[in-house]
Amino acid sequence: MLVILGLIIVFGSVLGGFTIAGGSVGALIHPSELLTIGGAALGALIMMCPMKVLVDLIKGVLGSLKGSPYGKTSYKELFGAFYELFTVARRDGLLALDPHVNSPHDSAIISKYPTLAKNHHNLAFFTSCLGLTLNSSMESKVFSSFVDAELNAIHEEHHAPISVLQKTADALPGFGIVAAVLGIVITMGAINGPVEEIGHKVGAALVGTFLGILMSYGMFAPLAVKLEFNAHAEMMYFRTIATVVGGFVDNLAPKEAIELGRRGLGSDVRPNEKEIAEVFANAKPPAAA
Repeated sequence: MLVILGLIIVFGSVLGGFTIAGGSVGALIHPSELLTIGGAALGALIMMCPMKVLVDLIKGVLGSLKGSPYGKTSYKELFGAFYELFTVARRDGLLALDPHVNSPHDSAIISKYPTLAKNHHNLAFFTSCLGLTLNSSMESKVFSSFVDAELNAIHEEHHAPISVLQKTADALPGFGIVAAVLGIVITMGAINGPVEEIGHKVGAALVGTFLGILMSYGMFAPLAVKLEFNAHAEMMYFRTIATVVGGFVDNLAPKEAIELGRRGLGSDVRPNEKEIAEVFANAKPPAAA
């Protein structure tokens, strides 16, 4: 919603200022300019990136309209799931985690926490880290090496769509100039015409430059930064998972391992002491078989 609100403010301010200054909004409506700039930008976007990156970019932009799913609630549910699973592992042994890791959608514990269970990427990384603990001989350094390799790969995947979108934003002013030059070429063909016609064509040409710059700095570049923030939020969530599981691998008690992960969170998403105590109180691991 904030992305949509921001776009409304940007374009509303520009159009409002133009209207207040005595301009007519109709003078800015030139489909040929939009076709030239939009088509060139889309073509460049398709040429510069593989299909997977293009799909990730579309998903990222659509996701940015919904806002980040990694709020305080998602962390409280994550810590609740960890507490129940670690309690079961301490009580019944590490092998008791096996059904939860290999069939997470059938897990009575994980299914209680929708922000974890219903997000494919979250659940995949969560079970991947937990799966490493099933090897009782896994050392802390080896665990960190495995997790760091996976986190680096995820970071690279996040960076690719952001880079593509930023490069497109950088190119848009150039495409606006292309549209303007084409408009001037058309104007030169009508140089002997009425002054009103020449003025209209020059105005249309200048709209191309205007649109290219506005779409670059008022739309595409801010969207790229928004994707970067969303990627950072997801990486923080994944790093918290890795930190908590790493603490468990180091033989910390469940509450201590979770506290280790909680302290690495930003103040806007970190549950306070009272909230984390409520998480522990509400978590009810299944009874021993």
